[in-house]
Amino acid sequence: MVKFSKELEAQLIPEWKDAFVNYKMLKKHIKKIKLSRVPKKEEQAPKGDFGYSIFDSIRFVTNKLFCSSDNNKPNIIQVRRKMMEDSEEEVYETELAQLFSEEDEVHVFFARLDEELNKVNQFYRKQESEFLERRDMLSKQLQILLDLKQLLTDRRRKNNLPPRNSNAEIFSRSPDQSSNYSESCEESDETNSETSQMDEVISTLAKNGVNFVNSATRVKTKKGKPKMAMRIDIPATTPTKAITAVTSILWEDLVNSPIKEGYGEFINKRKIQYAEKMIRSAFVELYKGLGLLKTYSSLNIVAFSKILKKFDKVACQTASASYLKTVKRSHFISSDKVVRLMDEVESIFTKHFASNDRKKAMKFLKPQVQKGSHMVTFFVGLCTGCFVSLFCVYAILAHLCGIFSPNTEPAYMEAVYPVFSVFALLSLHLFMYGCNLYMWKATRINHNFIFEFSPSTALKHRDAFLMCTVFMTAVVGSMVVHLLLRAAGFFPGNVDAIPGILLLFFIALLICPLDIFYRPTRFCFIRVIRNIVCSPFYKVLLVDFFMADQLTSQIPLLRHLETTGCHILSRVFKTHHPETCHSGRLYMEITYIISFLPYFWRALQCIRRWFDDNDVAHLANMGKYVSAMVAAGARVTYGRQDNNIMFVIVIITSVMATMYQLYWDFVKDWGFLNPNSRNAWLRDDLVLKNKSIYYMSMALNVVLRVTWTETVMHFKVGPVQTKLLEFLLASLEVIRRGHWNFYRLENEHLNNVGHYRAVKTVPLPFRDADSDN
Repeated sequence: MVKFSKELEAQLIPEWKDAFVNYKMLKKHIKKIKLSRVPKKEEQAPKGDFGYSIFDSIRFVTNKLFCSSDNNKPNIIQVRRKMMEDSEEEVYETELAQLFSEEDEVHVFFARLDEELNKVNQFYRKQESEFLERRDMLSKQLQILLDLKQLLTDRRRKNNLPPRNSNAEIFSRSPDQSSNYSESCEESDETNSETSQMDEVISTLAKNGVNFVNSATRVKTKKGKPKMAMRIDIPATTPTKAITAVTSILWEDLVNSPIKEGYGEFINKRKIQYAEKMIRSAFVELYKGLGLLKTYSSLNIVAFSKILKKFDKVACQTASASYLKTVKRSHFISSDKVVRLMDEVESIFTKHFASNDRKKAMKFLKPQVQKGSHMVTFFVGLCTGCFVSLFCVYAILAHLCGIFSPNTEPAYMEAVYPVFSVFALLSLHLFMYGCNLYMWKATRINHNFIFEFSPSTALKHRDAFLMCTVFMTAVVGSMVVHLLLRAAGFFPGNVDAIPGILLLFFIALLICPLDIFYRPTRFCFIRVIRNIVCSPFYKVLLVDFFMADQLTSQIPLLRHLETTGCHILSRVFKTHHPETCHSGRLYMEITYIISFLPYFWRALQCIRRWFDDNDVAHLANMGKYVSAMVAAGARVTYGRQDNNIMFVIVIITSVMATMYQLYWDFVKDWGFLNPNSRNAWLRDDLVLKNKSIYYMSMALNVVLRVTWTETVMHFKVGPVQTKLLEFLLASLEVIRRGHWNFYRLENEHLNNVGHYRAVKTVPLPFRDADSDN
């Protein structure tokens, strides 16, 4: 049977862990009470040398009856409820109504129990009030949205206009800033009927306290202050929205004009759809938070009942009944606001966002997480076995065909090595990501919440392992076919097209719109890559700069992609000579660009984050990537110009960049090297119990950060050995990145725990325009 402490640890909400009952601490106090009773029992024990007697059984029964008679004594403890002087919060304080033989330990136990009860009550009350405020805000937002939609419908009905796809509608709104969607306007006829209809629109929205910023006749309150003016604010969280905002503003300024002075601009249909989507997402997150708070309440009441039963068993008393009555009367149990609010959200969501279809609504509110299939595990094992078998066959065929002989070695390595390295490095990265997913799940790090992934479609560790084994099986299988065709005497130009065809096949699979082979994950990857390329134009999310960091570790893969594409064009389409893929001015220029590009994208993200957050730390982070760009450029130049001056420049720039990166890894990304931490030179809170793992990880990160030293040593080895050494160093960098990923997300998770962030805060579309001033 699983102990309740482990069961509680497995079911509690990780971000609210510190707000739960500290069950382990209370168990330690129970153990102290138990140990304090041992000497007294030993004094009562017979001190004879004759062993047990027949009276021992009678004495045992008597003690049991005596203990049961003590259990019937009422009012062993008295729990008093007091109000705090500085606030209206209530606290509980327990007084012992009788003297215990272990009075000190019992007093300490109930003092700690009172502290835990007060902590749970205060946290529950705070979260409940926040959710109620969020409900009120969402209700206002929803009412404004419904009024706007109703006015759009009435307008079309009066004018007998069919629904149009045009972005120009006829309802006044406030002007947006550059981050908002602006819409096109149409000139309207200045007739009395049109004016009266517009007046009707404004008066209807004014009933809800909504007026318009550009309105010349803006209604004022009794105190002379203007009423609340609302605007539709759609955050530019994607490059598409950001670019649309810019072009819409230009169009609006150059072409359009308002219908009539005083009525401002217009609300478009597309923007209302975005607003509806945002409000729907906000209701989903509110419902999720309410469900977590309900779970929080139920787990804590079980914890209190379990620990009180343990006390009764050890102290031979019945304190649990009276104390549990107090717990059940406390706010986190007696309040039914959360349950009623969940029912209210369900009914609202069903009515307005699911067309009164409750089953459809619950798919949004309670999405079902798919359980891991054993078929995935089976295919992982199957593909792993196929990969190992095919690799052994490939090694034997390569040896028999003399592929690595001096005559055939260069041409074969140019055709096969780049493609094989691309898929091998990609598969290794997927394998490391699968290990990350497994460790995050084992340590209860909520990576889906941090990355804002949907739990129903997010990749699991078995899926990552399956993808990497499928890739390697397909690649090694194609290499075996390639060798067999070469040995059979087929034309080399046609045979050498096989690696390129395999690469094009997987690119086509990546962008395939059919719902096969993890389409949500593939499309999410494409969106994130698009966001990285368009970094300056939109707000940077954590998943965006996390993926950009992965790209900085895959520069060798990008170089191999360049070489592979060059060989495909030269060998299949005969556009240029294959030798230009490894030398020449264009090759070096592209090499410089590829070496700089991931760091450049990451630096742009830092600039955008500084612009959004006004935090100088982002500029310091940008300096790290600029130093990495300088060091990478110096190493590429040293590969062409092997002289003492370039050697000194490479050493200086690489050492400075490495020191910068190590400092940022340990202090900023991982949160280590805190001299005042209770864990020496680490941080106060650690997910892993064994501290030595952290120290070994820091040492390993230092070693893997300095693998660039091999590039300046210029070992004199053959072409095959050189390629294998390059692949080994690239693999070590991928392993270092996977190792870095775990501690980076652990630090982010602990930051969420410190701020009790368990649900996502969705921005709302309608906001007070006066707040912009």
